[in-house]
Amino acid sequence: MPFTHYRTQGIFLKKEGRGEADQLFTIWTEDFGKLEILGRAIRKIKSKLRSGAELFYFSEIEFIQGKTYKTLTDAILIDKFRNLRESPQKLNYTYQIAEVLDSLTGKEEKDDEIWNLLSETFRRLDNWEFPEGKPLASYGAGKIIYYYFLWNLFSILGFKPEIHSCPICQKLLLPETFWFVPKEGGIVCWKCFKKLSEEEKKLAEEISVDTVKILRLFLSEDWKILPRIKITEEVKRNLKEISELYLNFLREEFSKMEK
Repeated sequence: MPFTHYRTQGIFLKKEGRGEADQLFTIWTEDFGKLEILGRAIRKIKSKLRSGAELFYFSEIEFIQGKTYKTLTDAILIDKFRNLRESPQKLNYTYQIAEVLDSLTGKEEKDDEIWNLLSETFRRLDNWEFPEGKPLASYGAGKIIYYYFLWNLFSILGFKPEIHSCPICQKLLLPETFWFVPKEGGIVCWKCFKKLSEEEKKLAEEISVDTVKILRLFLSEDWKILPRIKITEEVKRNLKEISELYLNFLREEFSKMEK
């Protein structure tokens, strides 16, 4: 019985060695979502697949479904994101993006929104240059793009935080003291925060008014606003704390769902 060959475009997110010459790739594809595909004998010098199958390559791929693994049969390079590879900072955030996407998504679940976000994020990381002295340049374009990707991924996955009204009392958030509480799904006003259990309070982080403004800009889903973002040292720290808090919370939730 002949194998069915499938073709699609994809971005290589991870690779692991298998035996002496094989590699197992994690690829986010346009038509099938996240796939694990085995590249047989790909580490051999004469392998025809090597030119199109490498970490963070954007390629047109072909594969067949075997008994144990999907097997890569063709890989034609579309874009290797050369500029991204020449910047250690950009490359570092690319690894983080790949790791986050892999940890928060299941296999073989097509999602056009995630595909569009991922491919556009890679293009932005590869091509964006910011003049010296611009607010974004002083913070690092790679970091801003990473956080933009992260919060929009949360949103696509159905975990968009409530950042305009308190999720408990439903009242509009005023520019005062409030907290980001993952278990409540967003930003809680100080009055409601006082009523939370001590356990919930321990798993919360105070969030500044300026950080809330940044999150609202990210979730406006408009790439054009990124170069205009101004971030102070205080907001940098707060944004990092809030992002890591919510990411770790969602990882735990996904881990529970998989059990």
